[in-house]
Amino acid sequence: MTAPAFHPRAVVFDLDGTLIDSLPLVLEAIAHALAPYGARPTSEIFARLGGPPERFLPTLLEDITHVPEALARMEAFHRSNMHLIRLFAGAIPMLEQLRRERVRLAVWTGRDRASTDILLRLHGLAEHFDTVVCGDDLPSHKPDPAGLREILRRLEVSPAETLFLGDADVDVLGGAGCGVATILIRHARTIDSGIAGQCWRVVASPAEAYAAVQGCGGSQPDRAEENGEPANRL
Repeated sequence: MTAPAFHPRAVVFDLDGTLIDSLPLVLEAIAHALAPYGARPTSEIFARLGGPPERFLPTLLEDITHVPEALARMEAFHRSNMHLIRLFAGAIPMLEQLRRERVRLAVWTGRDRASTDILLRLHGLAEHFDTVVCGDDLPSHKPDPAGLREILRRLEVSPAETLFLGDADVDVLGGAGCGVATILIRHARTIDSGIAGQCWRVVASPAEAYAAVQGCGGSQPDRAEENGEPANRL
């Protein structure tokens, strides 16, 4: 029997690394924050991004008494260079198509509310979303699924009617914790099989993720095989 088509009523997006090409700047800001203390971020930081800097910076510093100054350095660097952030190609056309199809749209980001609002306005994204939940809106952060549950409550949709796009391990864990099918954008990194196994699909780039969303109508979301390979890789 053919599985019923999956036409999500709502699509939720992470922001950094999913809609906006901000990860290079984020990593530069982290490196700037750590520079006086002899520490450097590695590619493993991608797995932890999704929460506030005050959560992950202490794990990168030998002396946590430096955290307040490192945070100030990171925020100042990012604020001064935020204008360099660009949208990923194809983001706006995808969002416009989803709006025409009357799909409810939301953002779930670990970024703070102030910088999120600036970036959404700067890139003409704000008008496309029905609701936005930021990293400082709730007491908990990704991978805790509370933010995603709050979005579902606001949109009045069920987990089974929702698709989530993100690029960090915390996105996958948050989506899985809420029972929402999740597309993981891996960029250039290797994904742990335990994370890949909780995804609906793993794709290499935002462009592939956007194509997956626009092409929804094939199979019902299912989980990956035990070997960690995406069951429905596009």
